[in-house]
Amino acid sequence: MKYCYFLSLCCALIFSGCTGDSKGEGTIYLGGQINNPETDFVVISKENEIIDTLFLDAKNQFGKNYPKLEAGIYTFNHPPESQIMYMEPGDSILIYLNTLSFDESLNFSGAGAEKSNFLLDMFLKNEQNNDLILTYYKIAPSEFARITDSIKQQRINKLNTLSEDREFSEEFLEVARASIDYEYFDLRERYTFLINKYRKDFRDQIPEDFNNYRKEIDFNNRELQDYYVYTNFIDDYLRSKAIEYCTRSHNEHKDCYNINSYKNIERRMILIDSLSNIESLKNEFLDRLATLAIVNAEKVSRIDSILQLLQDIEYTHIDEARDLAEIQKVYLNGQSLADLWAMNTSGKELKYGEIINRPTVTYAWSLYAPAHHRWQHNIISSLRDKYPQVDFIGVNVDINEREEWLRTLETFGYDKSFEYQIARRQITKDSYRRYLNKLFLVNKDAIIVKGDIQFGNTDFEEELEKFIAK
Repeated sequence: MKYCYFLSLCCALIFSGCTGDSKGEGTIYLGGQINNPETDFVVISKENEIIDTLFLDAKNQFGKNYPKLEAGIYTFNHPPESQIMYMEPGDSILIYLNTLSFDESLNFSGAGAEKSNFLLDMFLKNEQNNDLILTYYKIAPSEFARITDSIKQQRINKLNTLSEDREFSEEFLEVARASIDYEYFDLRERYTFLINKYRKDFRDQIPEDFNNYRKEIDFNNRELQDYYVYTNFIDDYLRSKAIEYCTRSHNEHKDCYNINSYKNIERRMILIDSLSNIESLKNEFLDRLATLAIVNAEKVSRIDSILQLLQDIEYTHIDEARDLAEIQKVYLNGQSLADLWAMNTSGKELKYGEIINRPTVTYAWSLYAPAHHRWQHNIISSLRDKYPQVDFIGVNVDINEREEWLRTLETFGYDKSFEYQIARRQITKDSYRRYLNKLFLVNKDAIIVKGDIQFGNTDFEEELEKFIAK
């Protein structure tokens, strides 16, 4: 039924006025329909630069001809979700998706769409590998090597079969082959990390050539800089190399495996600055790592060290880092939250000193990260049942969006007695969104006891129990 509907959509869009002038050979047409839209627009970008914003019409459809776009990977963004696609002159691509199941429902159709569908299929398979890797690292290195070789060959075979039926350009084939290579590299990189951290008994069994792929890495591939498989691999590679550097210098100290430690983050920042000459790619990593380092800093001297490093490597967004540093100085261990303001669901503004009267865990969330805030609240719900002696308070960071916040609480059934929204703050909400992975352990006097814990941290409950026992 969905595909019958989609076929009629294709016809409607092709013959409707939203296609504009007829498409020439060098033109790319992009259109489609979004069911259950989150916003009334989609954004097309490339290499972290916005190409265009297309608004949905009354039927939630959009479409436009582009006479001057180059071939390559583009990002299709319908906030808060996004996905990549491959377009080149002569393509006429129609997109169908339902936001209730964004990636699974996403479908590309029309001339040239098979390229995007191949990359989408790679994405979905890569997502499956993210779950499988947690099982794979428990098997011997020789068996894991066999499995990853097999996965790579399956991908190559599929691409070869498709390319026999389609006249793929050499430019796309290079991207497709690279996507297969970097998926393969990343599986092995993550396995190496997990073995080194959790299965030291397997270390000596790792084949000598297991990580030879590292010699093939290109940190300056402009065509792939928007591609999640490529950037995910670089992220995992930086993590592994930082740990290896630490273990060589500190004789396998257990803190070397704390990927949120300042030294680990510092090493990753130095590495990406030295490895890549692509400014936008480098800044993507530096933005994330600088944020991680600053929001996990426990003292002013550490914040100053981070800012000095960023200045030394001539970080482009140093002013934003300084703004974030000023926020973090309020959230250091030992600082009081008592005089900061928040609003309850009844619209009353209160100081944290009035809200907090026993051991409390606070966490920030945003309306514009729905999958993330559902994940956060699911974790908190189970912790609230397990630790009834602790209050778990959710703080929404979307300042001045009270009605949207209340509507979200209703939609997802979140317990309003533990929900607040920040109030009377001068800092932008974009800065506060940098704290969406943070948890603060706060005592009954509203003083931060520990503020360097991340959601999903395996040591969190151990730290929570120490906090309760004080």
